[in-house]
Amino acid sequence: MATIKVRQHGPLLVDGEEVTLVDWEGRQYPIDRRPFVLCRCGASAERPFCDGSHRRIEFRSAEPAPE
Repeated sequence: MATIKVRQHGPLLVDGEEVTLVDWEGRQYPIDRRPFVLCRCGASAERPFCDGSHRRIEFRSAEPAPE
């Protein structure tokens, strides 16, 4: 089972052993460690992975789940 956690003002944290990340043509991205983080701010030089750029650009976004 995979879990994707939306981090406040940060990336998406993806946790789970049976997760495959593929591009629009079905090619797999290598995943070197678990959990891994996906960029939400668009500023990462490592996209689709997060490189911490959200801190530098002061990315602000918070989408809480509905109650």
